[in-house]
Amino acid sequence: MTPTALLAIYFCASAVFALALAPFAIRALKRLKAGQTVLGYVTQHEHKSGTPTMGGIIFLLPLVVVAAAEGTAFALVALAVTFGFAALGFLDDLIKIRFRRNLGLKAYQKIIGQLGLSGIAAYFCYASPHIGTTLFLPFGGGAGEMGWGIIPFVVLVYVATVNSVNLTDGLDGLAATTSAGYFLTFAVFTFLAFSDASAAGREGEAEELFSLSAVCISLLGGLLGYLVFNANPAKVMMGDTGSLGLGAAAATVAVFSRAELLLPLAGIMFVWSSISVIMQVLVFKTTGRRVFLMAPFHHHLEMKGMSEPGICALYLVLTAIAGALTLIFARTVWI
Repeated sequence: MTPTALLAIYFCASAVFALALAPFAIRALKRLKAGQTVLGYVTQHEHKSGTPTMGGIIFLLPLVVVAAAEGTAFALVALAVTFGFAALGFLDDLIKIRFRRNLGLKAYQKIIGQLGLSGIAAYFCYASPHIGTTLFLPFGGGAGEMGWGIIPFVVLVYVATVNSVNLTDGLDGLAATTSAGYFLTFAVFTFLAFSDASAAGREGEAEELFSLSAVCISLLGGLLGYLVFNANPAKVMMGDTGSLGLGAAAATVAVFSRAELLLPLAGIMFVWSSISVIMQVLVFKTTGRRVFLMAPFHHHLEMKGMSEPGICALYLVLTAIAGALTLIFARTVWI
């Protein structure tokens, strides 16, 4: 079977799995009264309170099958890290549901958990013969040697990415749509990297890179199946179970392919979510004025009268443009 045919099977299987799983998951979450508690100041979303949450399991479970089928170190560690962050998000969701509030784990508890999981992933990168201490530089810059500094750098990438994806998860379908565009970009990128490594006779590296492409394709299929139920009006929300797991997977495929410096471009809308919040907080604390009607930026657009599907479409288009630019720059790396 050709590699492209195998990826097509992974994609279809993941999408069908998510589509089939979603109705059962939604019913189970309703029986468990696992409903979303909306932030008090987001009054325009009051009607969404009680919508089943923790639905991220719908698009994460297909990844278990694909990662197990691949069985490479990259695939299995990517699975472990993704589900480690998802478990942290699950605990956060569970506290919210148990106490009927929007605040789950305390900030310091979240960051300790994120740093611990990120540190494990960073050490794997440092010790892996296919990742090591180098990262690729865009625009034909070759590879940069970071030595032991790769460990804190990878930790920073994970923490920033996970929290950026979490901030983007504020509207029906927004995080899922944006993530689908991101994983499509990295599916193509890692497949190109696999092809180049295979052509150069680096079989071990090629096998690992192909498994990363399989991870991306599985998440893409799972997200598209999940979106059938998460598009506005959402029948289920991913919760922190989904957004933290999704953020970890997004960081993993970039870090394991040594393309961390391409992540901010491919995930430009995740980055913008974080930047908009940072800008809002800094300007408000220094001047008492607001840059946006509400942060993150998608809430600003919503308060300006833009519909949730319209915002999702905008974010997807911008992610697609950024993804195309990412692939152009990527070809200057894999030569």
